[in-house]
Amino acid sequence: MEQTLHGFAHTYGKNVDTDVIIPGKYCNIIDHAELGKHALEGIDPEFSSRVKAGDVIVADTNFGCGSSREVAPIAIKGAGVSAVIAKSFARIFFRNALNIGLPIFECPEAVDDIAAGDEIVIVPGTGMIHNKTKGTQHRAAALPPFMQSLIAVGGLKNYVEERLAKA
Repeated sequence: MEQTLHGFAHTYGKNVDTDVIIPGKYCNIIDHAELGKHALEGIDPEFSSRVKAGDVIVADTNFGCGSSREVAPIAIKGAGVSAVIAKSFARIFFRNALNIGLPIFECPEAVDDIAAGDEIVIVPGTGMIHNKTKGTQHRAAALPPFMQSLIAVGGLKNYVEERLAKA
């Protein structure tokens, strides 16, 4: 059976930058779960008390713009978020998210369809995004097999370590 991601949507607008994803004063926190307690604090102070493991962030354009801080996707993942869907991502955030094993999907149609609290199921291998609340579905670009493997083991570091151990 194909892997699926399942959770409820937390919606945000355009240009959600890394400073509001994880304010600078928390960037020295090493523990990912502790960092996750402050995720999106700069734009949504109640996020960490509402988010449940598996939930999905849905945002408009240019998600993750701003600084190149890798702790931004780490904080999101540390909060228990299973994926981010946006109309577009800042390129450095896009790469940082994949490097740490956070699945991200660009799909403007899904973003326009999903409301806060909607139940979402994502099939990363096909890019299918199902809005269970509305009974609709949309297709983002499927993650290539290499990226699926990278995410499955928790990010680039683990992927490389695994490959080196097999060499």
